[in-house]
Amino acid sequence: MTGLWPTQITLRDVGGPTIVLRGLRPRDRQEWESLRARNRGWLSPWEATNPVPQGVARFRALVRHYDREAAAGRLQPFVIEFEGRLVGQMHLFGIGWGAARGGAAGYWVSEDVAGRGIAPLALAGLVDHAFYGLGLHRVEVNVRPENVASLRVVEKLGFRDEGLRRAYLHIDGAWRDHRSFALTALDLDGASLLEAWRSRGGSGRV
Repeated sequence: MTGLWPTQITLRDVGGPTIVLRGLRPRDRQEWESLRARNRGWLSPWEATNPVPQGVARFRALVRHYDREAAAGRLQPFVIEFEGRLVGQMHLFGIGWGAARGGAAGYWVSEDVAGRGIAPLALAGLVDHAFYGLGLHRVEVNVRPENVASLRVVEKLGFRDEGLRRAYLHIDGAWRDHRSFALTALDLDGASLLEAWRSRGGSGRV
């Protein structure tokens, strides 16, 4: 898997934000910890938790873990940078190769920038990176039915609804149902999801 990481993706939207997807760095510690602290209540209903309590990893250990998993081809762990500051994360995780060649996308953006088109722009860029940069075949996104904002992101980008997964992930202290959405490289047929999003001015279905 040589050459999969590190990588950086710069995304520009028509009349909208310019964002950068890049790896988390040791020098991001203060900004990242402050961002997480400000958004704790905003994120806790939607973020995965571990039913078996674990120790909290130190920041540098977290960065090393991300880089190690990315170098092994199992993860693409991006932070989202907007106007020069960190505003969220966008990961492609659980990457499988061989006959599967796919992974799942997970993302969050800070409450103070929600609704500004950052999440769909970043997800479109991640899908293009997965298909045309990494050579993957499938990207899925699993969303709690109550998470209206995230449902809107996948709907805007034309992800296919593949149904409900019962008790799929441990979220906020309990096993939660999720709706599963997916796109394959065959769905795009060589086209760019990001360019389709741009061509519609960053709104509606692509």
